[in-house]
Amino acid sequence: MVNERMTNEAMDKLVSLCKRRGFIFPSSEIYGGLNGFWDYGPLGVELKKNIKEAWWNDMVTARIDMVGIDSAIILNSRVWEASGHVKGFTDPMVDCKECGGRFRADEIDTTPCPKHKEKMVCDCKDNLTEARQFNMMFKTYVGALEEASSLAYLRPETAQGIFLNFANVLATSRQKIPFGIAQIGKSFRNEINPRNFTFRSREFEQMEIEYFVHPSQAPEFYEYWRDMRYQWYLDLGLSKDHLHLREHEKEELAHYAAACSDVEYDFPFGTSELEGIANRTDYDLKNHMEYSKKDLTYFDDEKRERYIPYVIEPSAGVDRAALAFLCEAYSEEQVRNDKRVVLRFHPRIAPLKAAIFPLVNRDGMPERAKNIFDTVRKRYNVFYDDRGAIGRRYRRQDEAGTPFCFTVDGQTAEDGTVTVRDRDSMAQERISAEKVLDYLHDKLNID
Repeated sequence: MVNERMTNEAMDKLVSLCKRRGFIFPSSEIYGGLNGFWDYGPLGVELKKNIKEAWWNDMVTARIDMVGIDSAIILNSRVWEASGHVKGFTDPMVDCKECGGRFRADEIDTTPCPKHKEKMVCDCKDNLTEARQFNMMFKTYVGALEEASSLAYLRPETAQGIFLNFANVLATSRQKIPFGIAQIGKSFRNEINPRNFTFRSREFEQMEIEYFVHPSQAPEFYEYWRDMRYQWYLDLGLSKDHLHLREHEKEELAHYAAACSDVEYDFPFGTSELEGIANRTDYDLKNHMEYSKKDLTYFDDEKRERYIPYVIEPSAGVDRAALAFLCEAYSEEQVRNDKRVVLRFHPRIAPLKAAIFPLVNRDGMPERAKNIFDTVRKRYNVFYDDRGAIGRRYRRQDEAGTPFCFTVDGQTAEDGTVTVRDRDSMAQERISAEKVLDYLHDKLNID
């Protein structure tokens, strides 16, 4: 096997595959596109859905100390004043006087020049302006008039909606500290220089937890969530060779954080963050108490103690996770005189769990295949395909990352068996057509 996943050439091939097979499309493409925005196609939306469902099941449904919410995208503008985003959510920006491009000043050493591809932006230093701060929040207006009193922002993170609802959730869910509130949702950042496919986008989706603890327990729970979130990616198929847990140095920490770690992945374009796990202390609740004049303290009935909880925040990007799983899954191998491209997804996140084929469109094979398809699709997302040579159909499913293909052939009418072909090994065996659903249930092991 030749796995090219760690090369830029492989990344180009993956981007091409994502469009060709319906994972990811450039947004507004028929109008020339819009930089930093992406659309997920039929397979891509299933991949993202499966990642989110795996996260929600493992982080929320399977736990008794976690509840979920879904907060609004547009919040009262005072929220972002209290959180520090209005004044502090900025990146340093420089302009190039030659090409007119705008770039993050802290990334010019690694950003290719749009006019001279062989150079980096830093090589044009004589043409670069002085750095200035650029606020990345998208502005909008609520109501009929565009005036200062109606100014609002698209949220740059989902976390603040959780903090605003801390008291509401506490009063309605009967949770006791330690407990967490989880949310999956869209966020928006007006990135200066979106790049690296879907990795740095202006519209993206987050999976965030704010876990509320007694201040004395914050270090303990920080380590727990840091290690657990790292292991989650390993369990879903990312290689330990490509996944890293990096503790932030003291000078790297955000002003509100007592500790922070990044789960990083070796993308073809470099090692970058998948998820951050931070000890946010009591910064957010304390600030919202100050600005709103509402009580966001917690009272422990048993200890007769009132305090502002500390917060441990695991914050993951859905789009970045999807890209990492795509990069990890992509491989090429030579099969006799043919090159096979395959996406080796973990079964939990594979967009399609199986494909059902009739070998040929005669002798009752399509009818039997469709009966199996109708039975299985009530439980799993599966695909029916009766067009083209069987080898080409297998290859199409390899590129989609489908773990198993079931083929109805001439022997099916004789003994009631079908051929099942494994995506990774390409090995084939025969099983009873009546046992296809049970076979998938055992092999996928995703319940």
